[in-house]
Amino acid sequence: MKLAIIGYGNVGRALARLLREKRKEFPFTIAGIHTLRHGTAVDAAGLPAEVTEAAEFGPRAASVEEFLDAARAQVAVELTTLNPSTGEPATGHIRAALARHMHVVTANKGPIAHAYAALRDEAAREGVGLRFESSVMDGAPVFNLWRHTMPGVKVLGFTGVLNSTSKVVIETMERGGSFDAGLAEARRMGITEADGAYDVEGWDSAAKAAALANVLMDARTTPQLVTTRGITRLTPERAMEIARSGKTVRLVSRGRRTSGGVRLRVRAEVLERNDILACTPGTSNLILFHTDLMGTFGTVSIEPGVEQTAYGVFSDLVSLR
Repeated sequence: MKLAIIGYGNVGRALARLLREKRKEFPFTIAGIHTLRHGTAVDAAGLPAEVTEAAEFGPRAASVEEFLDAARAQVAVELTTLNPSTGEPATGHIRAALARHMHVVTANKGPIAHAYAALRDEAAREGVGLRFESSVMDGAPVFNLWRHTMPGVKVLGFTGVLNSTSKVVIETMERGGSFDAGLAEARRMGITEADGAYDVEGWDSAAKAAALANVLMDARTTPQLVTTRGITRLTPERAMEIARSGKTVRLVSRGRRTSGGVRLRVRAEVLERNDILACTPGTSNLILFHTDLMGTFGTVSIEPGVEQTAYGVFSDLVSLR
């Protein structure tokens, strides 16, 4: 299958390396790469490795539509950065691909948080797939887990610690460092959103909560409808005081079904150190699902990096073959 990649940052480059490594078993071909800053490269027969490894490409295509038409690929891989306010321009990129009868794989949670039901229906009408495993937990099985292994199970709610940047900031302050020092460390690690405020103000977590609720609970919600309170009011003094009492703080995403619909919230919560939600340090993440037939069970991702996010995209591609 030929791929047209929209957005080519760390995840896109890690994906290209993975595709080369697995080429014999899974013969995907990158037919085009389109970026805002680094230009566009297209070869419908397949881009050579030296091009996919390049820092700059050729002149940027005038539009995503022009790029997709030139690449003549079967799958669009949407890897642009999060916009939690609207989900654009990623949602528009996905719609342009679907309109061209292309499968879509994305790691961008914005479209799933804002327009999942509509995009799902558009994909169904076109007879193509829409996959997004890497949008919430860096490639760890979440959506594919439900798609393939949970027949008849209803999600009653979920609880998750899904933002790594906020944990790095909190842990830095617990050691006596400043809020800004923690955010700078997270940026150095390459785990923040393009705008780090999305992480610490809770918008990344709100977008993930909305995406989970839209896909698993048919909530048809948006991040703006998630009751959200980030960690920006937490001070080093307060973080150290909480740590001395044997507790810690985590930015927790919660969703639950109620008689009035699905309720979602993101909030910095004080937790005992031995609380399961507090037991995943650094970049590790955790989600618990509360269900009717399986009780509560969860998925843990230990210190994921860009390679794990790329693998989630890869697994989605393999599912579309």
